[in-house]
Amino acid sequence: MSTLSSNISSNIGDAQSRVSGQALELAVVVPTFKESSNVEPLLGLLETALQGIDYEVIFVDDDSPDGTAEVVRRISADHPRVRVLQRIGRRGLSSACIEGMLATAAPYIAVMDADLQHDERILPTMLETLKRGQLDLVIGTRNVEGGSKGEFAKSRVVLSDLGAMLSRRVCKVTLSDPMSGFFLLDRRFFGEVAHHLSGLGFKILVDLVASSKRPVRFDEVPYHFRNRQSGESKLDVNVMIEYASLLLDKLVGHLVPVRFLLFALVGTAGLLLHLAVLGALRWQAGAGFVAAQAAATVVAMTFNFLLNNVVTFRDRRLRGWKIVPGLLSFYVACSLGALANVSLAQLLIQTGFSWVTAGATGMMVSSVWNYGVSAIFTWRRSRPIPL
Repeated sequence: MSTLSSNISSNIGDAQSRVSGQALELAVVVPTFKESSNVEPLLGLLETALQGIDYEVIFVDDDSPDGTAEVVRRISADHPRVRVLQRIGRRGLSSACIEGMLATAAPYIAVMDADLQHDERILPTMLETLKRGQLDLVIGTRNVEGGSKGEFAKSRVVLSDLGAMLSRRVCKVTLSDPMSGFFLLDRRFFGEVAHHLSGLGFKILVDLVASSKRPVRFDEVPYHFRNRQSGESKLDVNVMIEYASLLLDKLVGHLVPVRFLLFALVGTAGLLLHLAVLGALRWQAGAGFVAAQAAATVVAMTFNFLLNNVVTFRDRRLRGWKIVPGLLSFYVACSLGALANVSLAQLLIQTGFSWVTAGATGMMVSSVWNYGVSAIFTWRRSRPIPL
């Protein structure tokens, strides 16, 4: 066992002795993906920060290929206050946090990242603020006096500010740092909102606040965002897509499933591309209509498949050789949908409906067909192989 592991063993053992006989007060939920090098340092920092508090740490790991779950499991074998939930076949920070919060009996629950960028030293202040003010939520914020984003790249500052602005559309309160992944909440509040959570993307705080049926009682504690020392940042375009999906779900999810809405938006973009390619081939290249229509159809369907693969079905994204059979099945689904579209529209026109009504109805039916068949066959949810 490493020297650091020995220190953790000694420190956690001493902490357990100090708080023996006390009821569990705080759970710290830590979602992880490829954070094996940060597990032991984080536990050491938490032990120092939470002296005198009976706490547990729950790592929720999305089956990290670097063995993060096994590192936690090895430590937890000797220290019951450290636990790991290893998820297989599921991904996403928000859903991981929800499962972690559901897995504890502690009356107060903190959520923080494993990358050591959140300042664990303010956790006792956050806990005391929550209890003293009988609040629902206390947020670690970078955006008020006394806090800072540290050495955030300009692009990340812009994305963070944009996310904060958009969040005001769905939250009933004004948060200075809605993009924060560092907060502490009362279990009773979590119980109120748990069944209304979307569980989408990486910004669980917005999901929690937007899911409340009443204004949330909250306060904020400033902290300085630290630099990542090891591992890799998870912020990419996919994070922003997930965030946009969360906002859409909170705005219209009660009317239309957000995945279907994204599928329809992609289809609209594909239709515009189809018309552009058709026009270019027909009038610029002088191709015949049938040839131009066929080529434009293939281009549009391919575009729709690729965009749906990274946007609509990003959690089931096909990679490598799986893209080929996926693309072929998408061609088949869309072809059958187009046939149903034309057949139904023709039938409606023959029975007296206007061409607008017939065309719109046919398009709606084919869209639902394409979405349903694609979800079942092209992007079917993978299942882990039983051992």
